[in-house]
Amino acid sequence: MTLRVLAHFVPGATVRDMVAAEADWLDVRFCAETDDDAFYRELPEADVVWHVLRPLSAADVAAATRCRLIHKLGAGVNTIDVDAATAHGIAVANMPGANAPSVAEGTLLLMLAALRRLPQLDRLTREGRGWPSDPSLGETVRDIGSCVVGLVGYGNVARQVERIVAAMGARVLHTSTRDDGHPDWRPLRKLLADSDIVSLHLPLTAHTEHLLDAAALAAMKPGAVLVNTSRGPIVDESALATALRDGRLAAAGLDVFGTEPVSLDNPLLALDNVVVTPHVTWYTADTMRRYLALAIDDCRRLYRGDDLVNLVNDVAVDRR
Repeated sequence: MTLRVLAHFVPGATVRDMVAAEADWLDVRFCAETDDDAFYRELPEADVVWHVLRPLSAADVAAATRCRLIHKLGAGVNTIDVDAATAHGIAVANMPGANAPSVAEGTLLLMLAALRRLPQLDRLTREGRGWPSDPSLGETVRDIGSCVVGLVGYGNVARQVERIVAAMGARVLHTSTRDDGHPDWRPLRKLLADSDIVSLHLPLTAHTEHLLDAAALAAMKPGAVLVNTSRGPIVDESALATALRDGRLAAAGLDVFGTEPVSLDNPLLALDNVVVTPHVTWYTADTMRRYLALAIDDCRRLYRGDDLVNLVNDVAVDRR
């Protein structure tokens, strides 16, 4: 008897090797996120779903008739209908902190690229227009170490970002749901007004959707940079595009969007002061190794009838 897993992503060689080592008890079926035919063919036979980003709806959960565990490869479970899973007796688990090193470095990458106008300079250099240097660089480009960096959210990723930019000389402020007693805690509007760089590190919930709306963006320091590696809908993209187009904000670095894949007519993509990546700051070989180790461990626990870890819902897991 083996435990069947539907892994909703295309694996690389490292992932296949890690899974192959467990083949005597673990049967993993890989399926591209865009391959709905394979997904719906495999879903009713899966004991476990390894989930990345494609939303799992209530209808999907209902079709997973054998499923006992949905394991998010990552932290945010906003793409899983957790209530539906709970109603069907399916455990939902995540991996808090597993991608934090990669997302923190990806955040720094976007900060630097936006702050130092990397996309424009790259393009100008390739076009033979890099010299003489644009004199506005000396008025607009900043060192992170000379900036105040404001972290919105103060979880695993934000704390790693804090350590990195503090080592570079930056002063770091943070905000969270309540005053945590730390001397660098600020309420959101105060943090926005005082920060040269604002970096978002919080989950998408009903309370955080469009947290950075037009009024919040207007409260940011003129010439500030916004970085978002958390979830796209936390920012009102139309209001952000206006603030960037008008020059109220200097730049933005975005790994996430309100709708993904991002539409090519999204106004943010047309702006020279925006640097973008396709929701991949988490996606490194090192994070995938951490993900797979945790995913295999929880599958082994399920297979042996042991308690699962990092559950986000309260269900009595079927030990069959």
